[in-house]
Amino acid sequence: MTTHLDRAATPVVSPRLRVRGLDAGYPGRTVIRGLDLDIAPGRLTMIIGANACGKSTLLGALARLRPPQAGRVELDGRDAARIPRPEYARTVGLLPQHPLAPEGLTVAELVARGRHPHRGLFGRWSAADTAVVDEALRRTRTAELADRPVGDLSGGQRQRVWIAMALAQQTRILLLDEPTTFLDLSHQLEVLDLLRELNREQGATIVAVLHDLNLAARYADELVVMEAGRVIAQGSPSTVLTTEVVAEAFALRALVIPDPLTGTPLVVPVPGGANTPAETP
Repeated sequence: MTTHLDRAATPVVSPRLRVRGLDAGYPGRTVIRGLDLDIAPGRLTMIIGANACGKSTLLGALARLRPPQAGRVELDGRDAARIPRPEYARTVGLLPQHPLAPEGLTVAELVARGRHPHRGLFGRWSAADTAVVDEALRRTRTAELADRPVGDLSGGQRQRVWIAMALAQQTRILLLDEPTTFLDLSHQLEVLDLLRELNREQGATIVAVLHDLNLAARYADELVVMEAGRVIAQGSPSTVLTTEVVAEAFALRALVIPDPLTGTPLVVPVPGGANTPAETP
């Protein structure tokens, strides 16, 4: 039986998200200048780069958290700034880096908030909303946590619950800002396995900022490498993650070898290789 979240049986082409001539940043400070980027629809894209290179700024621009200082974000060829906010929220969802839930809010209540963009003028809750929330909890393996306060959960559990809320929003594009931060390795893998599962089963476009280069290379269909507010490389991990790119983006001398388990690129820093000239070891 097909559920509200089961789209594998009836694939839907993901919308196309792109950036053209984007300047973005904060009042009095421009972080990104003249950036062009196409996000691969229906794929899992990881954005990597050193601290303060503009990764989160880019994600915020894609989510319409701040208006562009110049240029534009496009959704299926439309200027995102001209799309009504509720309509945009039904297509593009964001999981920020440090989401906060109100004190005492239960898991089920938090996940239900993902339905807000879909509810009518009078905000009536429907049986269809309940079915979507239940399915989001099931897919993220958090149904048994439904009645627990979010504040009582472990880091890995909380992250799965926030992903469930984003899933209940039923967007075709999901943006995540460092979804594995502060998680131990087993929970990092759990979250990334979940994202890849959701991408493969639903065909949704997933874009995540990630710090761990090796995990990004292992899970991504496509990598976007940023440095000083610009994209310096984009493509499959095997073509993008090279010693030269690592040196330019991270000021780090490293070997890049095949991962013995997956064959994806594995970055091995050279001892004493930080903050050295960009050269191949």
